[in-house]
Amino acid sequence: MNNKLPRFLRPSRLLYFILLIIFAGLSFFFGDKRHILAAAEASVILLLAVYTRLDTKKRADRLAQYLEAVTGGIDTAAQNSLTRSPLPVVIFSTKSCNILWSNELFRAITGDRERMFEVSVSDLVPGFSADWLRDGKLECPEPIALGDRLFKIYGNLSRSGGARTDDFIATTYWTDVTAYESARAEFYLSRPVYAIILLDNYEDLIKGVSEQEKSAVLSEIDARIGGWTGGRDGYLCKYDRDRYLYITEERHFDSLTGDKFKILDAVRECVGAGGVHATLSIGIGKDGATPLESSRFALLAIEMALTRGGDQVVVKNHFNFEFFGGNSAEKENRTKVKARVMANALGELIADSSSVFIMGHKNADYDAVGAAAGVRRIALSKNVPAHIVIDPENTMAKHLIDRLKESPDYEGAFVTVSDAMINADSRSLLVVVDTSRPEETESQDLLLSLTRVAVIDHHRRAATYIENATVNFNEPYASSACELVTELLQYIVDQRTILRVEADALLAGIVLDTKTFAIHTGSRTFDAAAFLRRLGADTVDVKMLMQSDFSTAMARYEIVRGAVIYRGGIAIASSEEDATRVIIAQSADELLNIAGVSASFVLAPNDAGIFISGRSIGPVNVQLILEKLGGGGNQSIAGGRMEGVGVGEARDALQTAIDKYLEENPL
Repeated sequence: MNNKLPRFLRPSRLLYFILLIIFAGLSFFFGDKRHILAAAEASVILLLAVYTRLDTKKRADRLAQYLEAVTGGIDTAAQNSLTRSPLPVVIFSTKSCNILWSNELFRAITGDRERMFEVSVSDLVPGFSADWLRDGKLECPEPIALGDRLFKIYGNLSRSGGARTDDFIATTYWTDVTAYESARAEFYLSRPVYAIILLDNYEDLIKGVSEQEKSAVLSEIDARIGGWTGGRDGYLCKYDRDRYLYITEERHFDSLTGDKFKILDAVRECVGAGGVHATLSIGIGKDGATPLESSRFALLAIEMALTRGGDQVVVKNHFNFEFFGGNSAEKENRTKVKARVMANALGELIADSSSVFIMGHKNADYDAVGAAAGVRRIALSKNVPAHIVIDPENTMAKHLIDRLKESPDYEGAFVTVSDAMINADSRSLLVVVDTSRPEETESQDLLLSLTRVAVIDHHRRAATYIENATVNFNEPYASSACELVTELLQYIVDQRTILRVEADALLAGIVLDTKTFAIHTGSRTFDAAAFLRRLGADTVDVKMLMQSDFSTAMARYEIVRGAVIYRGGIAIASSEEDATRVIIAQSADELLNIAGVSASFVLAPNDAGIFISGRSIGPVNVQLILEKLGGGGNQSIAGGRMEGVGVGEARDALQTAIDKYLEENPL
């Protein structure tokens, strides 16, 4: 309580003397013999002051004798360790922080002198607290500022001789660490930060233009990048036709991120042939133990930026990734050459394996199961046994699994995680489809158990991803994992061996993720669908596969009925009742059918926590919003899960994420 009072109101001898002087002054003006009374009171005050001065000196002498007494069993040099310490030393009571004794060096650094009245350490050193001593620590966690100097404080406690057990005597030693802290700060501020800058669409910008036009647009881009990097004492080098290396210091990093990398917008204003806008991807590496490690972080960051669709900045530090930008819609930028190369690599990897296990994400949907069926067909074409790892009780594709099981080729094809763990060996291959996040896979234990791993995914890469995959076919431009697997099938498998039910499964995955070819659909998506139609895939059968029962439809409509428009055409609906992921996702799709709604979010509880589904058919990037809540996906379709919170808390967190997104990216 004393700490909350003004210093002059705290109980102390000084307060008592002030009160006595005030009363003496009042006595001078009131009463018949006021002059005599005032003089008498002044004399008493003077005598008390002399007594207090002598008493204070006597106590200091007793404390000095005590210090010598407690060191009496050791040599003379050790006895002088406190009284003649080369460090500033102060001894005080932990209860009141009043100074009991201090040496000359402490009085010198604080500007203190011998005082008649009690003085607290915090009076001389603002911001000082003895809490760390009470917590049993031997050193203050942070340096204490005193004037223009910094001190590291070490100390210990001993019990006072009185009966009170809650008061201790603290002995502290003050070490001047100003030079060390200055050098330490300079070391961290001068650490190198590496940035790799890539012009995403160089070929599109210069296609079909004259040398003069080419030079003009590239010079404009060079000028804008140079203007952005200038003034920071950094080094900028263009080491390839579409790549730059920029090196600066940590002290300038905040100025780089302060404007949320407006350089992306500035370069996007540069227009090439056919109205193509230039886009940049920037990968920044920092906080590495060595410059080499920081440069490797920059390489990982630029790879992450490209796998997420480009036109963004990714910062990789020692602990995680940080993302900026990425608001542009993905543009189809794939070639059949890459699909052919990936097909050959995957085919060789499967042929060299003893067995293949395929798994998708938790609560596998039609895209995950359809892609798994396609990969299994590739493995069978190489005469390698293959199994699909799935939890039959927690899947959104039970109808499709039942259809596949009706085929003799799929007898024993679906296995549980425990079966896969038992049957796998050192040459077994694990193919992960429709996710690249370890924590989202059907079984993270199985992923960690097998050393040979391939990944096929169409989502933008998140901060956590499967590392060291032998084959990694990650294309955020693709509509679905089924689209990617369909492309691979064309280069590996004899079309006559592909079952019609497998073609239906692959087409169902494409239809699901594109919402019947309405969103996130490119020309390659239609090519894949046409290929599957030629194999016998039936759109009517696919439609029947994806039909929901009456209770599911009613639950979906009940959620939609409670939706509200939050901001900027963003609809939010929530339910306190448990709902399956299918119902939540379909409800988000349903909201997009309402005029004026360009993005939708639906959240409801299920066994895994609070599940959130996001959809967009406009400029709002639902992936960037749900990434703030630990989710992921792509610009049009995203999802996430929150654990340990209620629906209300999850909704508040979602609204906060939307507000932050709209603040950073005004519509």
